[in-house]
Amino acid sequence: MAVKWSGGHSSSVLCLTVSAEGLVASGAERGELALWDGGGSAVAQLRLPQAEDVTSVVFSARRPSTLYTAHGETISVLDVRSLQEPLQRFHANEEEINCLSVNDTDCLLAAADDSGAIKVVDLESKKVSRSLRHSNICSSVAFRPQRPQSLVSCGLDMQVMLWNLQKVRPLWSTNLQECEMEEESPQSAGQFFNPPLAHSLSVASCGNIFSCGAQDGKVRIFRVTGARFERELEFQAHSLGVSQVLFMPEGYWLLSGGNDGKVLLWDLSSNIGKQQKSPAKSLHKKKAQAAAYNKKDGKLNKAASNEHPGVVPKLSIEHGEKVNWLSCAEIKGSRRVLVADQSSSVSAYPLPEP
Repeated sequence: MAVKWSGGHSSSVLCLTVSAEGLVASGAERGELALWDGGGSAVAQLRLPQAEDVTSVVFSARRPSTLYTAHGETISVLDVRSLQEPLQRFHANEEEINCLSVNDTDCLLAAADDSGAIKVVDLESKKVSRSLRHSNICSSVAFRPQRPQSLVSCGLDMQVMLWNLQKVRPLWSTNLQECEMEEESPQSAGQFFNPPLAHSLSVASCGNIFSCGAQDGKVRIFRVTGARFERELEFQAHSLGVSQVLFMPEGYWLLSGGNDGKVLLWDLSSNIGKQQKSPAKSLHKKKAQAAAYNKKDGKLNKAASNEHPGVVPKLSIEHGEKVNWLSCAEIKGSRRVLVADQSSSVSAYPLPEP
C-alpha cells in the first residue's frame, strides 16, 4: 500500500529528486517547490518567481545542499538549508525546460527543452559551453556516471543520441521508428499510429547501459561501446506510453512508470549481456515473428507478442494515475519508490531489496 505524502503542494507534482543525504525535493505546477524528510513530512516550501511550472529538479552530485530547479526557461540554484531566494539563475534556454542533469564532477549542468535544444552550462564560468540539438522536443537528458564529458538524450523526434562534449554533433544516434521498420515486424505498421516518441532516459551506475521509455509502451535497453551504442534488449512494458524509467543505484534493477497508471520493477541482470544473437538466429527470429502474424485480426498472437517473454516484472504496482516522475529513496533502512502523478501528493511504495 502507498503512503501518501501530502501538504507540500496544492497542484500536480511534476518532478522528484533525492539527495545523497536522503532529502526529497519535489516540483509542481505554478512554481511550487517542496522539501520532504524521510518520514514524508514537508519541511520547507517555496513559490518560485512567475509561478511557472517546476518541471525538473536535481541535487548537486558533490554538494547535497545545492538544488538545481527548472521552471519555465529558467534554472534556479537553491540552497536547501535555507530555502529562500535563488543563489543564482541561468537563462540559457529559449523554451520550457523538460529535464536537468548534472555530471558527477559537479562542473556541468545540461538542460533539455521544448525547442529540441540541450544547453550545457559550465557551473564554474556560469556560461553555456555547448548547445546541442534535437529536431523536435528534447524530453530527457542524462550524463553518464564516471564519464563527465559524455551524455545521452532522447526526444519526440524519436531519436536517441550519444554525445561527447568535445564535439557539437552526436557521436551516434538511433531513430526508434527506423529500428522498428528494420526489424520488419508486423507491428511496424502500427508504429504509424503509435510512434515511439521517446520520453525518458536513465543510465545505470556502470555508465555503459542505459534505458529509454517511449510512447509505444516499450522499454529499450542500450549498451554504449566506445563512440556508439547498440540495442541490448527491448520489451513491452506498459499498455500505454512509458513516461518514466529509472535505474536503481546498484546493478540492473529498473523502475518504469506509464500512462497506464502502473509502476513496474524489472530485474534485468539476467537479460543484459545475454541477448547477443548471431545474424542467422536473428533472421530466423524475424521470419518466425512474421509467420506468427495473424492477418485476419491484425494482431500478433501470444507466442510473438513479446520479443523477450522472459522479461517479466519483479513487482507490479497498480498506482492508478498517470506517472509524471519516479524516484527511489532509502527510508528507515528500506527502499521506497516515490511516485508523482496528476495529484498534489507524492506516493511512497516499499520495494524489495535487490
